Amino acid sequence: MTELLAPAGSVEALKSAVNAGCDAVYIGGRMFGARAYANNPDRDELLGAIDHCHLFDKKLYLTVNTLLKNDELTDSLYDFLRPYYEEGLDGVIVSDPGVMKAVSLLFPGLPIHISTQASVTSAEGARVIAGLAEGITRVVPARELSIEEIELFKKNTDLEVEVFVHGAMCVCYSGQCLMSSIAGGRSGNRGRCAQPCRKNYDTGVNDSFILSCKDMCTIPAIGRLMRAGVDSFKIEGR
Repeated sequence: MTELLAPAGSVEALKSAVNAGCDAVYIGGRMFGARAYANNPDRDELLGAIDHCHLFDKKLYLTVNTLLKNDELTDSLYDFLRPYYEEGLDGVIVSDPGVMKAVSLLFPGLPIHISTQASVTSAEGARVIAGLAEGITRVVPARELSIEEIELFKKNTDLEVEVFVHGAMCVCYSGQCLMSSIAGGRSGNRGRCAQPCRKNYDTGVNDSFILSCKDMCTIPAIGRLMRAGVDSFKIEGR
């Protein structure tokens, strides 16, 4: 059965998602998540959220999907993840290869999911990244792939495949956009995207939202994705 994975930008949203019938929830903490401006839970709230999900036989995945610097890969990452690991965290969503290796060494047995921020566009790319560390169990391919490409991707990998089925799209390849840093001094790759692509630009010809992509909606393709063997349907959000 394909997992339905819902977003949560707060503990309240997490509880609503659980009540609505999702199979798993993904959420960020106070550090290292790609949504730094969400109402992310603190340590105690997140520990309670893990317990709440497990009470209803749901899973909780934690986002650690920003790029980390040298000093963050040691003490900061360990201190941040340790209490959640000990509480039974079901997995971490990671984009930085260095973080994948660190999590594998520091937290044996904790499933690692390759984030869409890693811009994995092929099964071969997934194999290369999965070979970097023990514990990588799932990949979220780039949202820019077509259904045909997703079908081929799933056919040629042993990893679980999680795909986005609804939500916002980035005008650039996920994890490779510098527009927010240039236009607003806020790095999208460090969780602080200002979303300048969503603004209305005066082009002198036809004022419009020229960089704002239409949201993704795959309702007509759900059956095809299930037949392809996709393991998890992910709703964009937070």
